[in-house]
Amino acid sequence: MKYYARPVAKLIEELSRLPGIGGKSAQRLAFHILGMDEKDAYEIAHSIIEAKKKIKKCSVCGNLTDIDPCIICSDESRDSSVICVVESSKDIIAMERIKEFNGKYHVLHGAISPMDGIGPEDINLKSLIIRLQKENVEEIILATNPTIEGEATAMYTARLIKPSGIKVTRIAHGVPVGGDLEYADEVTLSKALEGRREL
Repeated sequence: MKYYARPVAKLIEELSRLPGIGGKSAQRLAFHILGMDEKDAYEIAHSIIEAKKKIKKCSVCGNLTDIDPCIICSDESRDSSVICVVESSKDIIAMERIKEFNGKYHVLHGAISPMDGIGPEDINLKSLIIRLQKENVEEIILATNPTIEGEATAMYTARLIKPSGIKVTRIAHGVPVGGDLEYADEVTLSKALEGRREL
């Protein structure tokens, strides 16, 4: 970084803190930004500041929003008896893209990970339990990621909810469409076998 002017080095350093951006990508982005019109560069900076100022968590589901409650929680055409529990707001976007789910969501903002010091009290789980006491929910779909942390979170959440009598389901995981069995790992194959259904 000693070859760069201090402001350039600082920009590269800050960009490299973003997920998936290494040193070379940060350098490329920094020089691209520096080559932009001043107006365009300010637009990017302004968008970041505005998003940081205006985006908050929905008081109902925890989704990132600029209005409270969020658009999904406010939509009366959606089925409020079914709640899909996800790890992050990005997961809602993925679920909405398939246009198959018409229920509501609850965002945990993380997953239980004892190795990282993240326990049930560190994610948005307490508000889910409070929500279930207030709303007439018939089914909870656990759509946490198929990772060790995601599985642990799903199991813990299921054990927490089951005594209430609410139906708890887990999205199926397994072999992706177009994938070959020979390249699938044991956990993926095991989950695919577990999630099998009658034809």
